[in-house]
Amino acid sequence: MRERMLAGDLYLADDPQIAADSERAMSLSHRVNTLDPNDGATRRELLTELLGAFGEGSEIRPPFRCDLGYRTTIGARVFVNFNLVCLDVAPVTIGDDVLIGPNVQLLTPTHPVEPGPRRDKWEAAQPITIGDNVWLGGGVTVCPGVTIGENTVVGAGSVVTRDLPANVVAVGNPARVLRHIGAEDAQGPEGTDGAAAGGEPA
Repeated sequence: MRERMLAGDLYLADDPQIAADSERAMSLSHRVNTLDPNDGATRRELLTELLGAFGEGSEIRPPFRCDLGYRTTIGARVFVNFNLVCLDVAPVTIGDDVLIGPNVQLLTPTHPVEPGPRRDKWEAAQPITIGDNVWLGGGVTVCPGVTIGENTVVGAGSVVTRDLPANVVAVGNPARVLRHIGAEDAQGPEGTDGAAAGGEPA
């Protein structure tokens, strides 16, 4: 069943190998979440062990929850605010320089719509990819199989059910492209575009 899961096929989670992977993730994430918040060095060591990759200069503010950990890769200089839920049954790929606001959910699992297989506990998952320099505002939910293009901003509280292209601002439930990011968005170091994003991610 673990091989079926890794291949993206329907699988049953009642499998000793999957259970062992889940227990490992729960143990490591528990240590991250109960660590002295000022002990950044130990937190980085634990996150590097937990995740498939954890880039240089990246930070995750606990609490942090994941299914497996090793299926999530995070690039360099990423900032993740409090309470990220990352259900990484399928790969979750987060690029460089990404900003993730509080209470964001990255959800790869899927379940059959047909009631019989769902009752029998079959499930699957589809990967999520977050491009470089994306900003996810607070409370954003990203659904299975979604790719978000580089530089794109997703407004707070949005639910992303389909792919978003690069260089756009998207808001709503389901998230829709509001506009393209252009020269009018260029601001100096004293300005931000928080209003367009629908909220502050950090």
